[in-house]
Amino acid sequence: MEIAHINYEGELHCTARHLRSSKEIETDAPTDNNGKGEAFSPTDLLATSLGLCMITIMGIKARDMGLDISGTEISVDKTMANDPRRVSAIGLVIRIPQNHSEKDRTILEKAGLACPVAKSLKEDVEQNVKFEWGK
Repeated sequence: MEIAHINYEGELHCTARHLRSSKEIETDAPTDNNGKGEAFSPTDLLATSLGLCMITIMGIKARDMGLDISGTEISVDKTMANDPRRVSAIGLVIRIPQNHSEKDRTILEKAGLACPVAKSLKEDVEQNVKFEWGK
């Protein structure tokens, strides 16, 4: 099933259009790899996708449990390696403003850590995830 159309616009800049919604995102090569860094790089999107997937799965689980995690914020960082050039680590700090019970927090954290993106990344991509509750 085709989900997106990507257009290379030149000078290491691309636009991707989501076919169902027609929403667009732009990418640019990072400054450390011949680009201008004027938009997310593809590897930035990879790291960001992990955070987005985790909070989406946590949101589904929270809704099913009758809990609210709206207002959650996630800081994302990535570490690049060379030879071959690749993402070697993704760091996430997930700040959930509500302070739920320990049992509910454990359930939600496990749900997030088991998201499809986390399970799709190679094992040599370090995933460093920190949850901060009641922040």
